[in-house]
Amino acid sequence: MICIFPSTAQRHHKHASNRIHFTLIGRVTSTDKSIIDFATVYLKGTQYGCTTDEKGMYYLNAPAGTYTLAVSAIGYQTYERKIEISKDNPIRRNIELETEETELDEVVIVSNGVGRVKRSAFNAVALDAKEMHNTTKNLSEALQKLPGIKLRESGGVGSDMQLMLDGFSGKHVKVFIDGVPQEGTGTAFGLNNIPVNFAERIEVYKGVVPVGFGTDALGGVINIVTNKKRRNWFLDASYSYGSFNTHKSYVHFGQTFKNGLTYEVNAFQNFSDNNYYIDNYITEFSEDGVTESTDRSKIYHVKRFNDQFHNEAIIGKIGVVDKKWADRLMLNFTYSNFYKEIQTGVYQYIVFGQKHRKGHSFVPSIEYSKHNLFVKGLDVIANANYNHNITHNIDTAAYKYNWLGQRKYTGTPGEQSYQNNESKNMNWNGTFTANYRIGTAHTFTLNHVISTFKRTTRSYVGGSSKISSFDIPKITRKNITGLSYRLMPSEKWNLSVFGKYYNQYNKGPVSQNDDGVGDYINLSRHTSSLGYGVAGTYFIIKDLQAKLSYEKAYRLPTTDELFGDEDLEAGKTNLRPEQSDNVNFNLSYGRQFGKHGLYLEGSVIYRDTKDYIKRGLDAIGGMSYGIYENHGRVKTKGFNISLRYNYDRWFNIGGTFNNINARDDERYRAGNTLQESVSYGQRIPNQPYTFANFDANFAWHDLFREGNTLTIGYDGYYQHEFPLYWEALGDPTTKSRVPDQLSHNLVLGYSIKNGRYSFSLECRNFTNEKLYDNFSLQKAGRAFYGKFKVHFGN
Repeated sequence: MICIFPSTAQRHHKHASNRIHFTLIGRVTSTDKSIIDFATVYLKGTQYGCTTDEKGMYYLNAPAGTYTLAVSAIGYQTYERKIEISKDNPIRRNIELETEETELDEVVIVSNGVGRVKRSAFNAVALDAKEMHNTTKNLSEALQKLPGIKLRESGGVGSDMQLMLDGFSGKHVKVFIDGVPQEGTGTAFGLNNIPVNFAERIEVYKGVVPVGFGTDALGGVINIVTNKKRRNWFLDASYSYGSFNTHKSYVHFGQTFKNGLTYEVNAFQNFSDNNYYIDNYITEFSEDGVTESTDRSKIYHVKRFNDQFHNEAIIGKIGVVDKKWADRLMLNFTYSNFYKEIQTGVYQYIVFGQKHRKGHSFVPSIEYSKHNLFVKGLDVIANANYNHNITHNIDTAAYKYNWLGQRKYTGTPGEQSYQNNESKNMNWNGTFTANYRIGTAHTFTLNHVISTFKRTTRSYVGGSSKISSFDIPKITRKNITGLSYRLMPSEKWNLSVFGKYYNQYNKGPVSQNDDGVGDYINLSRHTSSLGYGVAGTYFIIKDLQAKLSYEKAYRLPTTDELFGDEDLEAGKTNLRPEQSDNVNFNLSYGRQFGKHGLYLEGSVIYRDTKDYIKRGLDAIGGMSYGIYENHGRVKTKGFNISLRYNYDRWFNIGGTFNNINARDDERYRAGNTLQESVSYGQRIPNQPYTFANFDANFAWHDLFREGNTLTIGYDGYYQHEFPLYWEALGDPTTKSRVPDQLSHNLVLGYSIKNGRYSFSLECRNFTNEKLYDNFSLQKAGRAFYGKFKVHFGN
């Protein structure tokens, strides 16, 4: 190996150039012509490399041959180009690096579609979404390929969805798009309603989260990274059709001119009748509509009939890039719309025939980023958006339905509760992140997030003269400030320490009645907390990396937990923030042996959470609702392992296994320190704890013609049975459990002219297994889909 470091290279170049013959030299700068010092220059797959000096110059010596020249630097996109080195003809190659638009200055190493965020001291993995662009997967389905992640859905397209991450679910996991928080975006912009084509890669930070995200997540962060590379005119478009009258389409086009002016338009839609079959008992109505009878031992195979969903979204962007005063300045406008019929309540035996929900939102936003602002090493990213969301809940039918679609007149409007109300949600979000680098070893990060939310609800039906929850506005304000310091003296190890200050103000209605309904008063609560943590990484050997992190973390209640959804979810304004001690340890190994690639990782997770916010079910006024409550203390211990192998570009196979054990650790009942809680030591109910996924993919390149590729993909998911309620209570023989499940999916694809045209056929759940999730809500059986995709431009 020959590695010339900056001082050595300078000395030899100035004073002894007649004795050392460099085969490759050049200068590394940014697109705004700024010098980039301490950039890493190397030939991929070899031991030949060096770093740039204070003038951005690099000097490298290597044997003659054909290589891939790679250049990487903190805050910039990695440069890769083929290069042919000759001993007789030295090469001078000047290189311009484009800025990396994510606020985290990390380098993502992707292998077999999954890899580590290598420089990060935090437990972070990355998924290359591009390999799934020819499938009908959405972003939440794509995420299941990563260790520790479990997707939970209540039905088909557009259904309520939660992502579990290392034992935490739902509100514990925060979602970002290009580093911008997505709180309050609404149903139309949920991860399960955004096509995978929207993303270039997906980064998942598990447990302890970097300050740069400015979030209060306990479970982790999912960051959707879009393609922000400077491109000439381009167009991506796709359309798919499949079972249950499902239509999905996507279009993305844009252009960047030589003067830096850029625009983009991104649009997508989903539509499905979701009229798949389920198995359930039936409440039969008499011919006169007076009486009804139910035989729970007799199960029918029935079709869903009130579950249609559609959403549409369009995102427009216009701005400038690569200016002296801004690397990127963009004005963005997003409009989304959705319509959702509601087939069941929180239990599957509750059947609705006309209940539905609809809404729309408009989101203007601005984003700004600049490297080396005012002084060298100071990078700034700022984002602000306003989300104006209208949601309309309608439940006015005076009928009771059964699973055959038959109905009985009740004379009382409302299948669950008589309502025709409109909620106006106004959400402001602002984020500011500043990174200041001193040399290569020291980096300071300051982040501040401010979020305000206000909901007002208007009812279009008559009601009681008493004060209702609609009469009182629901307000929350949240501020989170974080400061971190990272020491990175070498590529072998680095260490980060950080602190976060959390502040939240809530104001909203609280019922004074025991059943939680009526006699509302306006209650306000203010909370503030200080968190802190440390994270470090060390390369034990070149390809074996260890990561260890700890955080004293807080999670502030979300708007849905505080205020509900004005329908099936009942909020609780006086919820307390969760506080948790989080520890993560991770080992990962990745290496390419010629044409063979191997990737292995394992993680150990520990969480000690107080005031755990638990979702459960309760009956209010004779109807069942989802509720949230603080549940004392919960301890979570678990592990996950992942193994992947690939052979060149032809074949890859891999999978993950996850075991997450979350148990009630509140020993004594509230208000009585002498009586032990009956649920102490028991597993948290209605939560999967052992699950796995596995996949295999084959690609036949240049089939029939150069540039054409045939792909065959398989993926499967396993979920061990889990209890719906506290598992040690009641008679074990009559215990309600979600059963063991194993599902399989197949994809066959063919692309033409290096991906300009692509076709694919999919079969989901091809063994037609009965799949269940939240409180035994049944999901779709076997389904088929076809997709066509085109790409033009660069």
